[in-house]
Amino acid sequence: MELLMAAGHAVEAMVAERTGARALGPLHQSVLKTLSDLGPHARDDLAARLETPPAEVSQVIDELLGQDLVRAMVVNVGGRHEVVTLTASGAAARAATLGDMKAVQDVLLASITKGERAQLHYLLLRVCATAARAGHGRSRA
Repeated sequence: MELLMAAGHAVEAMVAERTGARALGPLHQSVLKTLSDLGPHARDDLAARLETPPAEVSQVIDELLGQDLVRAMVVNVGGRHEVVTLTASGAAARAATLGDMKAVQDVLLASITKGERAQLHYLLLRVCATAARAGHGRSRA
């Protein structure tokens, strides 16, 4: 377990170093990822999907609106809802983050083979799925 924690801390430190001033918090990144992967969401739906209190998600959305990374629109379908969508700047920020994570991954995994990388990926998916079933975290693909 100590190795997993050490690896996680190393990844966080390397990503933070690489992203520098443009770094966004984990919840900010989760909102951008969800909007990028799944499209527009109402604030409450986004909070439910992220399993995060609506007030926290709302605060993050307001911060992302202030940085022009997302846009909010009011729609009247089955009632009035504010729907949040990714802007071009938000998509660019998401792409930059993915590039940063790929660069960190390449550095960290440089000493292992392609097959070992695939095996590590599979094993980590199993660990995350087990944690999710135990109610501690979400399964990630």
